[in-house]
Amino acid sequence: MDANEILDYCLAKKAVTENFPFDNETLVMKVDTKMFLLMSLERQPLSINVKTDPEWSAELREQYPQITGAYHMNKTHWNSVSVDGLKRELILKLIDHSYELVFKSLTKKIQSEINNS
Repeated sequence: MDANEILDYCLAKKAVTENFPFDNETLVMKVDTKMFLLMSLERQPLSINVKTDPEWSAELREQYPQITGAYHMNKTHWNSVSVDGLKRELILKLIDHSYELVFKSLTKKIQSEINNS
């Protein structure tokens, strides 16, 4: 997958916005006001940071050398994923999982507003 495919996939989800709050290179995807994906547009190979359940994070890191604790982030909850060599289905599953974890952390009111929009 390339950066444009990941961007399009994320933007197709409800209440997702994109911005560059840190620098001109790191694209941040948010659901409502909370981050669920970061992507460096300049770094090669392409890498994304996604939030994952801590138990699944441990399994992923053992199984895939492309998945490590995310630099400058809580490594219990965030993984850095080098997309090279990973199946598209796994990358999409990781993005979906991150979005769902963050969505569930939103207030019930905001979740309802998003679901009803």
